[in-house]
Amino acid sequence: MVSDELKMMSAWLHSFLSPEPISEYELIAQLKEQGFFAFLPPPPTPTHALFCAHFLLFHVLYTVRDQLRLAQSAELRISPLAIQLHPYQSEVSALCKVDPLRDYYLDLDNLHSTGEAEVDALINAFWKKFAQPEQDDPARVLALAQLGLKAPVTNEQIRRRYKERVMQHHPDRGGDEQQLQALNHAMAVLKANV
Repeated sequence: MVSDELKMMSAWLHSFLSPEPISEYELIAQLKEQGFFAFLPPPPTPTHALFCAHFLLFHVLYTVRDQLRLAQSAELRISPLAIQLHPYQSEVSALCKVDPLRDYYLDLDNLHSTGEAEVDALINAFWKKFAQPEQDDPARVLALAQLGLKAPVTNEQIRRRYKERVMQHHPDRGGDEQQLQALNHAMAVLKANV
């Protein structure tokens, strides 16, 4: 997409955006109806093409946000789920000096240097992290240590070790009540993290 198209998209967004929130998905659909993102094929759309549309949209949104702040006319809040205008507040704009996402999206070299393999790696890393409990969560690490375990560990291994330790430390079997309470607390933490 050339610079003129980005300028036309920016102008269209200036007139379209409102205090009513709109999702990134809905906004891309609106822009497609206006003739933007002609490179996007019908669904299922390849992930790299979606990344390019996302990047270009956010590039223009951050450009528009900067323009609105400079004119002190509005504050544009940008997230994939809700893009919307808010009244300008100088205090909010003053606090928003450092924004790594803004810096990332305003640098078009980031778009040009991100190929299909990098996009696939980003998506795979997201799903891998999403599908697994937080292995580095300090509460989880401590709870596993209470059971004498370390990550990575399966739920079945946790359940089995918990039962072993409960039988070992149960007061009715000569165990320590405080130790049993610590085990129960550890199990509650682990269940909350699943």
